[in-house]
Amino acid sequence: MRLLSTLHRARINHNLGKSWRGRSLTSEVMAIRREDNSVWERRAPLSPAHVKQLTESGVKIIVQPSNRRAYSMMEYQKSGALIQEDVNEASLIMGVKQPPIDSLIPKKTYAFFSHTIKAQEANMPLLDAILEKGIRLIDYEKMCDSQGVRTVAFGKYAGVTGMINILHGLGLRLLALGHHTPFMFIGPAHNYRNSEMARQAIRDAGYEISLGMMPKSIGPLIFLFTGTGNVSKGAQEVFQELPYEIVEPEHLPKVATQGATNKVYACIVPPEKNLVRKDGGPFSLEEYFVHPSRYVSMFSVKFAPYASVIINGIYWSPDAPRLMSIPDAKNLLRPHATPWLPSTEGCPQLPHRLLAISDISADPGGSIEFVKYCTTIDHPFFLYNAEENKSTESFAGDGVLICSIDNMPAQIPRESTDFFGTLLLPYVKEMSRSYAGDPFSSFDASPTVKDAVITSNGELTPKFQYITDLRNQFRSQHKVRAAAISSSKKVLILGSGFVSAPVVDYLSRDDKISITIASMMKNESDNLANRFPNTTSLLLDVERSKDELETLIKEHNLVISLLPYTWHPAIAKLCIKHQTNMVTASYLSPQMKQLHNSAVEAGITVLNEVGVDPGIDHMLAMECFDNVANNGGKVKSFVSWCGGIPAPEVSDNPLRYRFSWSPQAVLLNIIANAKYLQNGNIIEIPGNGELMKNPVEIDFLPGFNLEGFPNRDSLPYGEAYGIQSADTILRGTLRYKGFSNAALGLVYLGLINPDGHSTLHPDARNLTWKEYLCELVNLPSDILTDSLRDAIYDKVGQDKDRLQCIEQLGLLSDEPVDRKGSPLDTLSYYLSKKLAYGPGENDLILMRLNVGIEWRDQTEEMRHINFIVYGDDKYTAMAKTVGFPTGIAAKMVLEGIKWVDLRGSLRISQRGCISAVIGPPLHVLLNV
Repeated sequence: MRLLSTLHRARINHNLGKSWRGRSLTSEVMAIRREDNSVWERRAPLSPAHVKQLTESGVKIIVQPSNRRAYSMMEYQKSGALIQEDVNEASLIMGVKQPPIDSLIPKKTYAFFSHTIKAQEANMPLLDAILEKGIRLIDYEKMCDSQGVRTVAFGKYAGVTGMINILHGLGLRLLALGHHTPFMFIGPAHNYRNSEMARQAIRDAGYEISLGMMPKSIGPLIFLFTGTGNVSKGAQEVFQELPYEIVEPEHLPKVATQGATNKVYACIVPPEKNLVRKDGGPFSLEEYFVHPSRYVSMFSVKFAPYASVIINGIYWSPDAPRLMSIPDAKNLLRPHATPWLPSTEGCPQLPHRLLAISDISADPGGSIEFVKYCTTIDHPFFLYNAEENKSTESFAGDGVLICSIDNMPAQIPRESTDFFGTLLLPYVKEMSRSYAGDPFSSFDASPTVKDAVITSNGELTPKFQYITDLRNQFRSQHKVRAAAISSSKKVLILGSGFVSAPVVDYLSRDDKISITIASMMKNESDNLANRFPNTTSLLLDVERSKDELETLIKEHNLVISLLPYTWHPAIAKLCIKHQTNMVTASYLSPQMKQLHNSAVEAGITVLNEVGVDPGIDHMLAMECFDNVANNGGKVKSFVSWCGGIPAPEVSDNPLRYRFSWSPQAVLLNIIANAKYLQNGNIIEIPGNGELMKNPVEIDFLPGFNLEGFPNRDSLPYGEAYGIQSADTILRGTLRYKGFSNAALGLVYLGLINPDGHSTLHPDARNLTWKEYLCELVNLPSDILTDSLRDAIYDKVGQDKDRLQCIEQLGLLSDEPVDRKGSPLDTLSYYLSKKLAYGPGENDLILMRLNVGIEWRDQTEEMRHINFIVYGDDKYTAMAKTVGFPTGIAAKMVLEGIKWVDLRGSLRISQRGCISAVIGPPLHVLLNV
């Protein structure tokens, strides 16, 4: 009976495990993600000691590898954690700071500090991505007890670090003003192994202060502490290593004029002494938390005029009164007379009392209005000049020194992790039982956890619906500015990959064009939007958000699709439906040609082939053909070769290739078929890798050691170019010699198969590249690597170079596979990282046109046209030669511009699905 009962429970558990997509059969699986928000971020939400407690209680914990983390991977592994890159198995993924948008996994529960609860504009793209991907977000900042007091925070160590940093900065600021002080021997917080070492340095400085070694002309130093929470308490703990005296607010005027210099003074400013009701009623902390707008702050009038250093640790909300405004800063930083202090030319008085501010709350434009941005650990200070309302990174000059690092505890990472993890640990198990696909109402958790859930099931949870109202309010504030730059023409760019920047660069030069970049790669699109004017970005998954895609197309005048070419027909159909013009750099495919009549009926232009190949090759060819025709000749043969390849000095890898454009398109080209005309005969090469078997040895530009293979169907270009007289027409792709043979090995292994594969489904089991290749050659996953190598050698046609390529690409390693559904997509993603261009590495565009000409007198000429472009620090060669022509053509479509060649005129307002065989004039391209 016991056995039957056990089997019955196992069957139930198995069925439950299968019923929810992505839910592990292990009851509780969580992951600690790698922090990549900042090079200084070395913290983790849990220490190895906390992980050990959880694993011993039955929780499976995955820790992403990171050498930057203050606690080593070995320490986590010894505590029972599994160290691996893939965290798909976990229902809960924990971190400290915001993860990159592009790394977010749909339908998971995430826990981190999101900085979205005030509708902070910089983090709204992150919130949009979280909603888009159906993620349940638990924000540590909103984990509170029944009294509304935060239960999980780094607050104390933010205060500790903020105090150490401002004492360090104070020493440098006083030196710039002409005073050497004991503060000069206090370093930044991250210079110390732990906070105790920093405290010792502060005690040493305090000892010198107590001996009277502070310059007398400085006068007494008064430190003001705002708030009474953990941040303020942590800062006060460090401050108390100095010789100090706590004074009440009413004594500040007397201390400022009569205080001693062999100690420092502190005044703690609690809310009840700083805040006053506008109607004159009594102060109520409970009322202030609910209705902060009913109060005004007296800080800048009653307290700040006496402060040498302000340590701000209060929480601020948008409708709360500010501690200090920009006008307040002007008053505080005006010169004031201190005749009671001794001074000489070499021992000057201070220009004003307020020397430094440590804004630990790190709310730009918040409680201290003139703190306009957060500083960083690399650049921790700026000097604010109130008269000019300007900030500079300096210690010398007019103004107040400000430190406002938004990740201060990262400077003392191990202690911060220990402190935070101890507070978080009691809630981790219930958090790990959160399944993002389940309804939020069914999430059985304590109020501390459940009330901290900001998003679930693609929506803001009830307690955080106000974020939508705040966003709308902020948007309305931007309406005047938006109206001023509103454009008559709106362009939607789909995709933000390798070649998009020059497109945006060119179009954004016209202030009458507004640009929206919609992409799954939100970080990339945000970077573009920040670089160029009149440009905004948004997160869009064209596969999952088809309604949103259609709405966007409807709202724009033109769509530029930089997506893989397989998406173009679907995009074109929506453009036809909503009468929106469209431009792509890709070939005019048979599927696009089928839409021609529909595009004509819709009255729109769908312009294709406006990149480099196809694109610039058309322009160069047509310039030559027109010249031949104008002089009475005819074209007898046309062979065009083009390739985007690495510069020779960075081509040393198994494929002799790196990716400067779509990896998927490069791999699809390997298995494509081809058709061309040779000496009057039509030559057809089937797909599935046949192109790679007999590459053409290239004899021009011999220093590059090139090979080539035909590219798709060359036959239509005889009519398109008007060269029906030619008996040879071939358009081909260039690669370094050895590419074709190496690529053939990938084909034989089945790695360039575009069909879905169950093993590579995102929800399939975790596996390594070695395990996957074992599956491809029908061998057990625990086989010896040498035996696997032998099997692969046979599979790839017993070719040592092909085997070497597979091995050098890391495909026999134990590196986890990032599963993308199909072998093609999975390998594309892998190679896009493995063979990416690094800093200082450039690419190269090589194009060669060979035009055979017969003149009227029966003489023959072979004309050669070379086009060579190198990448540079700003743009890759591929980006320049695809992006700029695309941008030029797009603008011509928008404006209906025509150009005239020797055979007549073509207006880009021509309707239908067309190819830009007659391209923009070359002088336009040469002047971008």
